[in-house]
Amino acid sequence: MIKLRYGNTNTFLLQGTSQTILIDTGYAGTLPSFYKCIKEHGVKVSDITYILATHYHPDHIGLISELMEQGTELLLMESQVGSTGFSDRIFAREQRLCYKPIDASKARVLKFSGSRQFLDSIGIAGEIISTPSHSSDSISVILDDGTAIVGDLEPLEYLAGYEDNKALKADWDKVLGYRPKVICYAHANEQTYQRDGSG
Repeated sequence: MIKLRYGNTNTFLLQGTSQTILIDTGYAGTLPSFYKCIKEHGVKVSDITYILATHYHPDHIGLISELMEQGTELLLMESQVGSTGFSDRIFAREQRLCYKPIDASKARVLKFSGSRQFLDSIGIAGEIISTPSHSSDSISVILDDGTAIVGDLEPLEYLAGYEDNKALKADWDKVLGYRPKVICYAHANEQTYQRDGSG
């Protein structure tokens, strides 16, 4: 896995034995910075097979259409169908960014129940799960090596700050059930855990 940081959002390139997945793309208008960043890691756009967004807020999906135009295929989880236009009205107020709305009709839709089989087919061991406490379309990618990519899922230590957030607790119970070693956030540094899920 390669961590790419070229804006305010951590993005991650998962390298399978046959194909790759870029998780999140950052904000619109960052394409030149993206090009520079992947070049520093020896990666070309043509090396990126798929894009998967942890959710469809503007700081996670800004480059999807531009990368799709260059041959990268969008993966949509079943809970994300209908969410791809969420940020259109936000970007419409920022014409200078030249944001291009996502053509969801060209996406490949995956069911959560089939995510492990799909990832295995491209040489990545893991699965994709729904973690909807942040937004109904939010997902996390759990790899068998102990890496959990959770997007904007509120950090576990914040849980005590909520009087009643059953949804957040349910998401963390699900993630920690995989006994992750490293939690990768979109806007924070990685957090290391013991394989029993303790910090």
